[in-house]
Amino acid sequence: MVKFLLWCILLAICWPLALVALVLYPLIWLILLPFRIAGIAVGSVMLLIGALFTLPARVVRGI
Repeated sequence: MVKFLLWCILLAICWPLALVALVLYPLIWLILLPFRIAGIAVGSVMLLIGALFTLPARVVRGI
């Protein structure tokens, strides 16, 4: 909602720039999508490595 309100303000101030932003936003989102997916994958791997390092301590605590 905030992005829409900011876009409306931009539309009122400078409508050509608002139209350019309206066209370019989906293209930039598509370009950045692989980096988001890679970030999710890297974060998951880091959580897995952290879980593997703390596994012995959790096993000892469970005994």
